[in-house]
Amino acid sequence: MSTGLLALLDDVAAIAKVAAASLDDVAAQAGKAGTKAAGVVIDDAAVTPRYVVGFDAKRELPIIGRIALGSLFNKFVILLPAALLLSAIAPWAITPLLMVGGVYLCFEGTEKVLEWRRAHPEQAQSPAAPADAQQLEDTRVRGAIKTDFILSAEIMAIALATLPAMNAWTRAGALAVVGFLITVGVYGVVALIVKADDAGVALVRRGFGPGVLLVRGMPKLLRVLSIVGTLAMIWVGGGIVVHGLEQLGLAVPAHLVHAAGAAAGGGVIGWVVQATLSGVAGLAVGAAAIPVLSRLLGKGH
Repeated sequence: MSTGLLALLDDVAAIAKVAAASLDDVAAQAGKAGTKAAGVVIDDAAVTPRYVVGFDAKRELPIIGRIALGSLFNKFVILLPAALLLSAIAPWAITPLLMVGGVYLCFEGTEKVLEWRRAHPEQAQSPAAPADAQQLEDTRVRGAIKTDFILSAEIMAIALATLPAMNAWTRAGALAVVGFLITVGVYGVVALIVKADDAGVALVRRGFGPGVLLVRGMPKLLRVLSIVGTLAMIWVGGGIVVHGLEQLGLAVPAHLVHAAGAAAGGGVIGWVVQATLSGVAGLAVGAAAIPVLSRLLGKGH
């Protein structure tokens, strides 16, 4: 999936160069920044499908559309101006703010894991009743946009750190291109995932047997993605906190995570080890944050 997004960035960079020579720097820097942020994009795409589980199929695309619009608002109205302002007047504040967001991701993910333990399996995935479906949808969308805000902030921060010294307009243009393309890529992929079962139904009606596999397999895949999305919140949040501590001078946790990944041989196995340790750190941070944030946010446990 990250390969497809990077190819999309390359295509847009090429189009920008043909359209106007003055956009060459923007396109080139957007491609570099988008490459660096692609790792968080995968986690963003894994998190989102869990917010549409349990709704009527007719509401899946509208829900994704609402979340995508909220994501664009996050990036263009809040994060882009904030990133440019902070980089100009208070670059030291970026890391602490990202760590606050990381703690919130750990809190949300750990809270969800605790809900799994308290709920029966059939209750955990039960569809929304028609009477409260709209209220549940609104709540899910708000939760998804809040989560997207944290992940988008991480994406924009990585992209901003990748950009070399340049004038403010070129930097703003590169960040805007990265933000727009990543939003389109992530939510386009999510839409394809959640509507694959409908495609399977259409194939079955046309006499294509493999469509049955899509129809039967997609509900299970969505449940798996819901779990993966929750775990992704925890390991991304834990990773943000660990990396932030390293930036602030407390490098021991980050060194332990990196050393464990290297000892595992690097590559995919090394990444799994690092993600697991980041997840453990995220669970610890989330468990510690639940009493405080639950009180601040008015949630009862």
